[in-house]
Amino acid sequence: MGSRRAVADESAASHVTPPPKARTDLITAAVLLAFAAAAFAGAWAMPTFTDRGGDPFTAPGIVPGFHAVIIGVLSLVLGVRAVLRGALRADGGPPPEWRRVEGASNLRLALAAALGVGLVFGLIGRVPFWIAAAVFVASFTILFEWPITPREQRLRRIAEGIALGLVTGVVVTLVFERLFLVRLP
Repeated sequence: MGSRRAVADESAASHVTPPPKARTDLITAAVLLAFAAAAFAGAWAMPTFTDRGGDPFTAPGIVPGFHAVIIGVLSLVLGVRAVLRGALRADGGPPPEWRRVEGASNLRLALAAALGVGLVFGLIGRVPFWIAAAVFVASFTILFEWPITPREQRLRRIAEGIALGLVTGVVVTLVFERLFLVRLP
């Protein structure tokens, strides 16, 4: 049990990347706040269809407006945290202490981007949405868990990734189609 825990702790640490300087967080917060404001303005400008007897809760701007508010609130939290970490100091605030760990790489970033592009351009619209989501989640889980999974547990990890993909694909599809009344491709 102790060795299994050590492997889990070591693998979790391999995904840690160094935190950015406080000034970088402050700039990111400002950009995200501007994006949130623009998204909220766009959502507010969308028609509500109440003049045609439509229910105001089915207006197309509700979900983007909600997302804009959440992004705006979180960007404010990020900005306040950055200021408290010293973002307004002349040196921009030192990055918090961290140790370099293995596994933080541009290759992993490229793999995540390739999977996302593959989902959008390769699967969406060509297969039912639940299958596209299931393939994406299963692939993502299996590919990113593979290097940190002990050899004797890899078959189990593949089965878990496939199960997670299937459950996610079905649940996401049902939530969007039944709860949000959004037709998916």
